Amino acid sequence: MIENNLVNNSNKSFSQDIEKLFKITDYIHDILVNLGLSETLASMLDDVIGILILLIISYISGVIAKKVIHNIVERLAKFTPTNWDDIFIENKVIYHLVKIFPAIVFIIATPFAITSNIWVAIFQKAAQIFIVISILRAIQASSVAMTIIYSQSKNYSNKPLKVVFQIVTVIAYFIGFIIIISILINRDFTSLFAALGASMAILLLVFKDSILGFVAGWQLTANDMLRIGDWITVPKYGADGDVIEISLYSVKVKNFDNTITTIPPYSLVSESFQNWRGMQESGGRRVKRSILIDMTSIRFCDDQLIAELKKIDYIKEYIQNKEIEIQAYNKANNIDNSVIVNGRRQTNLGIFRAYLNEYLKKHPEVNQSMICMVRQLQPTEKGIPMELYFFIANKNWVYYENVQSDIFDHVLSAIPHFKLKVYQFPSISTILT
Repeated sequence: MIENNLVNNSNKSFSQDIEKLFKITDYIHDILVNLGLSETLASMLDDVIGILILLIISYISGVIAKKVIHNIVERLAKFTPTNWDDIFIENKVIYHLVKIFPAIVFIIATPFAITSNIWVAIFQKAAQIFIVISILRAIQASSVAMTIIYSQSKNYSNKPLKVVFQIVTVIAYFIGFIIIISILINRDFTSLFAALGASMAILLLVFKDSILGFVAGWQLTANDMLRIGDWITVPKYGADGDVIEISLYSVKVKNFDNTITTIPPYSLVSESFQNWRGMQESGGRRVKRSILIDMTSIRFCDDQLIAELKKIDYIKEYIQNKEIEIQAYNKANNIDNSVIVNGRRQTNLGIFRAYLNEYLKKHPEVNQSMICMVRQLQPTEKGIPMELYFFIANKNWVYYENVQSDIFDHVLSAIPHFKLKVYQFPSISTILT
C-alpha cells in the first residue's frame, strides 16, 4: 500500500509539473485574444505552440536519456571483463531502448499541450506505435547480438543458432504488427488476435516461406542434422562444400570452387542430402576403388613364378606357408600333379590379392583399427575388378588424395611382377599392332 501511494503521488506530481509547464499556453491565448485574434484562431495557434513546446520537451528528454542512460551503460560495459555487453552496445540495443523515454514523455504531456481531443488521440497513437517499433528494433538488434555472442563460443559456434534467434525476431514482429493494428483501430490486442484466426489461411499463404523455414530450422537444430562448418553434398542444387551460414530463409554453402550455393532449409528436411560430418569425426576417410584385371592374364603359378614371387618381402612367408598347406592337401588326397588343374594350386591373382592385403596392413597412412580388405567383385566384360577397401587416417582432402594416388601408383606398378595385366579399352594403335 505504501509503495502504491508513493507511485501514485509521484505520478500526480509529475502530471502537475507538466500541467504547470503548459499553463503558459493560457497566457499566450489571452495575449493573442487581446491582440484582436478570434477565439478559434487563437485556439489553433495555442495548439501549434503547445505542439512545438511538446516536441522541444520530448527532444530534450531524448537527449538527456541518450547522454545519461546510454553513455552510463556504455562506459560501464567498457570496464566489465565480459564481452557480451560490448556486443549489445555495438549492435545498438540500448540505443533503441533509450528512444522509448521521449515517446513516454510525449504521451503523458500531449493532453496538457493540445486542446483538441482528435489531435491528442492521433499524437498519442503515433507515440505508442513509435514505442512498439523501437522495442521491435531492440529485439532484432538483440537477436543479432546473441547470434554473434554464441558464434564466438566453442560449444555453440557450429550450431545453427541464427535460425533460433531469427525465429524469435519473426514472432516478435508478428506480435508487434498486431499490436500496431490494435492501436490504430482502438481494439483490444487479445480480441484482435483471436479475430485473426478466421484469416489464418491467408496468413499461412503470406508467411509460407517463413513458416516452412521455421519448421525446417527447428528440425535441423533439434535433430542436429546440420551445423556451420559441415561439408554437405546436395546434387539437386549443385552444392558440394562447407556450410557457412544457416538462417531462417536459406542455408549458404561455399563450394570447393569458391562459389556460393543458397538452399532453402525446408528442402534439406523434405529431401535427402549428404553430410560428411560423420567421416570428419571418424578415424579415417574411406577409399573404395577397383582395378580391372585382364582375365586372360590370370593363371596357375609354376615353380619359376613361385620362386620369383618369394623374393617379395611382404608375401615371402605367405607363399611358403601356402605351399606347405597345398602340398599336404594334395598328398593326403592322392592328387595327380601331372595335370595342373587337379588339386589345389596357387594363382598369380590370389598371390597378388595377398600382397595387396599385406601392403595395406603395413602402410603407415592406413588406419588399421578400421576395415581394411582386398576383394574380388563380379567379373565383367571389362575384366575382373580387384577392389581395395580401406581408410586413410589423415582426412585432409589434399593429403588424402595424395596418399590415395601414391598407393594406387604402387599397385599399378606392381601388377606386371605377378604376370598380370590391367584391362584397358583397346585404342586404335593397339588394334593396329
